[in-house]
Formats: sequence, C-alpha cells, structure tokens
Amino acid sequence: MQWIIPIAIFAFIAISSKQIGKSFKDANLPLITGYLIAGIIAGPYVLGLITKSSLPHLLWVDEVSLAFIAFAAGSELNVSELRGKVKSISWITIGVSLLTFILGTVVFYFVSSLVPLLKDIGNLERIAISMMMAAILIARSPSSAIAIIQELRAKGPFTQVTLGVTIISDVVVIFVFALTASIAGAVFKGIGLNIGFIFLIILELTFNIIMGVIHSQILRGIFSLKIHRLLKTGLTLLSGYGVYVFSTLVRAQSHEVIGREVLIEPLLVCMVASFVLVNYTKHRLEFLKILHDTGPFIYIAFFTLTGASLALDTLMATWYIALALFLARFLGIVFGAFLGGSVAGDPAKHNRLYWMAFLTQAGVGLGLAKDVAVEFPELGGTFATIAIAVIVINQIVGPPFHKIATRLVNEAHEKASGAEFDGVRDALIFGLEDQSLALARELIEHDWQVKIAYQKNGHAETIQQENIQLVELADFSLPELEKLNIEKVDTIVTMLTDNENHELVENIYENYGTKNVVVRVTNRECIDEFHELDALTVHPSTAMVNLLEHFVRSPNAVSLLLGSETEQDRDVIEIEMSNPNIDGLLVRDLFLPPDILVLQIHRNGETIFSQGYTRIKLGDKVSVLGSQESLKEVIRRFEI
Repeated sequence: MQWIIPIAIFAFIAISSKQIGKSFKDANLPLITGYLIAGIIAGPYVLGLITKSSLPHLLWVDEVSLAFIAFAAGSELNVSELRGKVKSISWITIGVSLLTFILGTVVFYFVSSLVPLLKDIGNLERIAISMMMAAILIARSPSSAIAIIQELRAKGPFTQVTLGVTIISDVVVIFVFALTASIAGAVFKGIGLNIGFIFLIILELTFNIIMGVIHSQILRGIFSLKIHRLLKTGLTLLSGYGVYVFSTLVRAQSHEVIGREVLIEPLLVCMVASFVLVNYTKHRLEFLKILHDTGPFIYIAFFTLTGASLALDTLMATWYIALALFLARFLGIVFGAFLGGSVAGDPAKHNRLYWMAFLTQAGVGLGLAKDVAVEFPELGGTFATIAIAVIVINQIVGPPFHKIATRLVNEAHEKASGAEFDGVRDALIFGLEDQSLALARELIEHDWQVKIAYQKNGHAETIQQENIQLVELADFSLPELEKLNIEKVDTIVTMLTDNENHELVENIYENYGTKNVVVRVTNRECIDEFHELDALTVHPSTAMVNLLEHFVRSPNAVSLLLGSETEQDRDVIEIEMSNPNIDGLLVRDLFLPPDILVLQIHRNGETIFSQGYTRIKLGDKVSVLGSQESLKEVIRRFEI
C-alpha cells in the first residue's frame, strides 16, 4: 500500500501544476514550461514533496503518457494532407534530420567527456550514446506548430511545408531512435557490430512495425465497441500501457530463451498503430476527439513528473553541454532547411526562413529522453536531464520565431484589434432585401444608427423614403469597404451568399477586428468556418425550429425575453461596462431599477451567471432584461 501516498501527493501537485501552467500561458510562455517548473519545485531538490524514493512508484504515469504521446504523433501523419508538398517536405526533412544528427553526434561525443558519469565510458559506448542524443535532437513539436498555426490562422505553401516537415520529423525520429537504441544496447552489452547484427536490427524494426499494425487492430476493436467514450479512453490508455508491459516481458523472456534481448520500442509500436487507425479505418474522428480531450490531462501529468525527475545537480553541472547541443541543433536546422528547400526548388525567401519554424521541441523528444532513463538506468538520469534541458530551451525559443516567420511570409491571418466603443450604437448590414430592411427598422426603433451596404440593384429606389442610410458599393472588396468607416461600427450583420459572407467576414476579421459579427448562413456545413473567424451564425430554418421548440417548452420565458404579447415593453440588451465609478461593485450594490434583471456577464471569454454578490468590472459585457425606460437608465449608468 506504500504506492498510494506517492500517487495521492502527485495528483495534488498535478492540479497545482495546471494553474502554474495557465499563468505561464497568460504571460505568453509555453504551457509545458510551467508544468516542468511546477514539477521541479515539487521535486526532490526544492520542496521535496515528490521524493526520489517515490519516483519508481510513478513510473506507470510515464509509460501511459509516453504511449499517448506516440499515439498523438502517429495521428498527425495524415497521408492525404501531405501529398501536395511531398518534394519539399521530403528534401527539407532529409536535410534537417541528417545535418542535425551529424552535428549532434559530433558535439555530444566531445562534450560528454566533461560529464562525470560519462567520462569513463569507452569510445564505442560514447559514440553510441552520442547517436541516441543526436536522434532526440531531430524531434519537433507538432502540437506547438499546430497551436501557432491555429492562433495565427496561417495558411499557404510555407505553412503547409513547415507543418509537413514537423510531422514527418517526429516519425523519422522514432525510427532513428529505435535504431540507435538497438545499437547502444548491443554496444553496452558487448555484442559486436557485424553484418549479422545489422540484419538482426532490421528484423527488430520490422517486428516493431508488425506489432504496431497488430496493435492498431486492438485499437480498432476498442473503437468498434458500443460503450461510453470515457471507457474507450481508458481502454486506449490501458492498451498503450500494455505495450510497455509486453515489451518488458519480451525482453526478459528473449534473454532467457535465445540469450539476447529482443527490443520492442513501445513508442514506435504505438505510433504505427495510431497511423494505421487514423488513415485506414473509419474511427479517425472519434480517435482524434479522444486524443484532443485527453491530451491536456496527460501533458500535465507527464511534464510535471518530468520536472520532478530532473536531476538539478546534474543540470547545474552540465548547462553548458545543453547550450552546446542547442547550438548544434540550431546550425543543423538552419543549413539543413536551406539546403533541402533549395534542392526542392522552393522560393529563396522561404528557404531563408524555414529554420525559424523548426526550433520548437516538446512531447516526442521528452518521451524519448525519458525512454533512455528507462532502458539505460545507469546512464539515463544524466542523459535525460541534459536532453530535457535542450528541449526546454527550444520550447521557449521556438514558438516566437515560428510566429515571426509566418508573419514575414504574409501567411498569418490574425484578427485586427477592434476600436473601443465610442458611445454611439451603430450597426452595418450587408445585403439589401426584405429581412435586412426589417432588421434595420427594429434597430432604429431601439436608437441604433443603421447603415445598409449593397451592390447595385433595382430594389434600392423603392425605399428611399425610409429613414435608412444606404451605401452602394461596386463590390465587397477591401478598397470598397474603406468607404464605410467600419472601424467605428459596433456590430456587422452579413446577409449575402455563404461565399460572399465568408470573404467579407475574413476581410473584416483581418483588417478591422469588429467585436460583434453576425452571419446568416444557408449551408450548415459552413458554420464552423465562420466560428473560426469569431462570428456568430444564424441558420434561418434551425433558428425558427429552436424558437418554436422553446415556445412549446417555456412559453412564458420566451415571451418575456422576446417582448411578445403582454411583455412588449420588455427587451434584452448587452452593455459594455465602461464607467470606472462602478468598477468592482457588487451587482446588488448597483441600485438598478427594480424591473431590471442582470442575466449574465461575459468576461475574458467566460460567461458568468450573475448573482447579487457578483462583482462588475470594466470591460464586462452585461446582458440585461428590463423595460425600455429602465434599460436607458442602465445604459447611462454603465457607459458614463
């Protein structure tokens, strides 16, 4: 029962680690760096909450996490998405991997003699362990790359190539590491390097691939079961852990039966299994959903435990070795990417900038470093500490450079910063038709200033007598939009075709950053595309069905909110709080009119359901229900 206490303590620390990681993210630093630091603080060298004696009891956390990381790496290798840039991806991957491996091997060979635990090993052993370290330097971070691409909404040939190389590199690194680990294992056990040995290594790698295909069928069976997704998640993680258990059994039994250990590389097996499942079965979407939902919890546990396992005394004594390896990797990436891109015939500007997108490291690299600690316990602690130090440096330095490169090639499509509220409620509607006119009339009745932009048609002349400002545009391109003073508009509503809406909303997103954009869509399949642009969507048929449903289930509540029938004087509005005099007050202390109800508060991307003891803050968007006269009073109070 001694294992229960370490697990309970670790669970508590992992929860704290999550909060520390969030603080790092708020400071534009990588999440995993926060987790690592939380682990270091809780580890044996600082607070001692996680002791050296408790680490063996947590080995299973490492193994489950490593299997998950391998599943995630394999899932990123989508064959259909990489076909268009095969030439560029192939040559750059070869150039970067080869030069990084060569430089990493040479540098670590010479600097390892300065490490107390490594200085007395033989020359052949030093070469073998240098090759393992160099293999880890090849690793990238698909998760970090994808996060940056999504944040910048990056798209274009540069982004396609860099993402492809990043994903393929994590496949290459596992194969190279499996090969170098086999060589190192043979060298440390005194097995000679001859033709027969090389043949055995090839057989070993082939066996690992076959095991991966077999394991993909196990995963396929799990996802074919009609059970709750949470149970599928547990069985998936258990299957990954089972690969590590099976690997240990095979090594022990093979040593007894044939006098030589057969090495099963669990990371390679899990990666192949994931690749097969994602590309050649119907379970791709469900598997990716589980990886996406489970990933944050796995990464918290893994990186926190990794930080706790760091030998700080070794790190302090070998920091210059980590720096030397960082520089070796840096040079390998710079020259390898340039040479590979040049051979592939890519644009010169891209070739000069590719390296900036390849610095980041994370999951797979850390997984391999921890794998060495498991496979070679006599050297693993020192080796893993140095490798993790290099990875942390790359994880801190890499993301900013990736962002800079993407912006320099003009493939970033970030949201512009919207203008502050100027005290006038104005709306801009695109499209001239009965619905847009009806909407304009309703808004004008509620004291909004409304403008309708449209392309030339015969309908405009028939409504000139109405109090609606019409602006005729040649088209909805950016030069034409400049005529509308969009930067001052609070809300934009687009009522065009889906294609026109998307082009228009993308222009608004990138050039104006209007906070509130509403899109009327006709094809439900387009909705996600608009949500990525921070737009709200309305599908007419769905909206009508939902409204009727609510009238059936909650007729009085809907009547109240919509101001229908006896509640025609009632309305719901959203107000942005800009009055510093009431900043920090409780809702109950605002002394609002008695018929006013504060429904919810939207703050920093989160929705707060208001209570009397909820504090109001500057910048809050407050949804309020009440009579027209009382709402005007609330607006005056909130927007002074």
